[in-house]
Amino acid sequence: MTLQWNDLIVRDARALTASEIRDLLKVAERPEITSFAGGVPDPALFPLDDFNTVYQDLMADDAAGRRSLQYSISEGLPALRQWIADDLAASGAKRDIDNILITCGAQQGLDMLGRLLLESGREIVVEKPTYLGAMQAFSMRRPDYVGVDMDADGPVIEQLEAAFAKGTRVAYLAPDFQNPTGRSYSLERRLAVLEVARNYGAVILEDAAYCKLSYDGTQLPSLLALDETQGDPNAGCVIQLGTFSKTLAPALRIGWVTAPRPVIERLVLMKQAGDLHVSTVNQEAALRAARRLFPGHIEGLRDAYRHKRDTMLKALDDFMPEGVSYTRPEGGMFIWLTLPDHIDSRKLLEVALDDAKVAFVPGQAFFCDHSGSNTARLSFATEKPERIRSGIERLAALIKRVHNQY
Repeated sequence: MTLQWNDLIVRDARALTASEIRDLLKVAERPEITSFAGGVPDPALFPLDDFNTVYQDLMADDAAGRRSLQYSISEGLPALRQWIADDLAASGAKRDIDNILITCGAQQGLDMLGRLLLESGREIVVEKPTYLGAMQAFSMRRPDYVGVDMDADGPVIEQLEAAFAKGTRVAYLAPDFQNPTGRSYSLERRLAVLEVARNYGAVILEDAAYCKLSYDGTQLPSLLALDETQGDPNAGCVIQLGTFSKTLAPALRIGWVTAPRPVIERLVLMKQAGDLHVSTVNQEAALRAARRLFPGHIEGLRDAYRHKRDTMLKALDDFMPEGVSYTRPEGGMFIWLTLPDHIDSRKLLEVALDDAKVAFVPGQAFFCDHSGSNTARLSFATEKPERIRSGIERLAALIKRVHNQY
């Protein structure tokens, strides 16, 4: 008898679907394609020489090297958590190391928090649009998404309050240089979001993956920093997710969750039941690299990505036809394109890959209600400036041609 695997796989697992971004990356890797698709750092900016030194020095130290190859505690290396706590404190968020759990990238943090806080039929607020990877992480819990529109300052407060008033108690938000739009919240909107959440006893999951990539070096206080705890690090309504993926290297797979201790205690149990702990040697390497490289390395990243952002915006200004609008991010890696209503970005991509030799991500994937068919995400992170300009020129010519057909 042939096994019917779909009958054996549980309903929660069947809720998982493939990422069209992951599938798109396979096509975008072709050398003739100018890719604005992948939301990944520029590998040319990885501090390769420094990591070579870090790993060599670690393995040359007999005691430290052997310790780094051993099992470790599930919470994460105390010294690494202390470095993170000190870095958070420098930005105004005073938390103890007991409020920090090291995860296998911020993505594992999203997955664990989804399993901790969500279940079938429970609602979660997300921005429209929002990070696709978060919805994928949450999808196995089969929650109901409540989309909240965004304006220039952040989520529309009236919609957020209406969701909380109806009983929603979890919101996933990205206040700094959001993936996919590049938008950031104003200070006033951050304070308003926190006030509404406190009034209704709601939890905010704050994605801070891009917060250090501010082009002018200034950084508005995070929701975590603004979350008044009266000196009690175990109070407050904000759980923050952080990562070294955008500032050191994604392959380290070092992320973290900062949360009140009761949350961390539950997450530690989940960690022990899952993968025990994050790679000890990579935690040690990340700690040594952070001590060695920051803040100078961050300044270099800001300069490089600022130049690429400016190049893409100048090309968009020069070449895009009327009826196309786009964000002007002050940090991060993304620009959000809004096309005329009649242009479907999924269909446009099919032509763009063959005709213009340009890849981007159709925006519909980032909307919980499958709207946004006329939107697209452009990443300027990995391409060289001259390829950015020529790629945008070809994409703009294609959009103009498609637009003129109507």
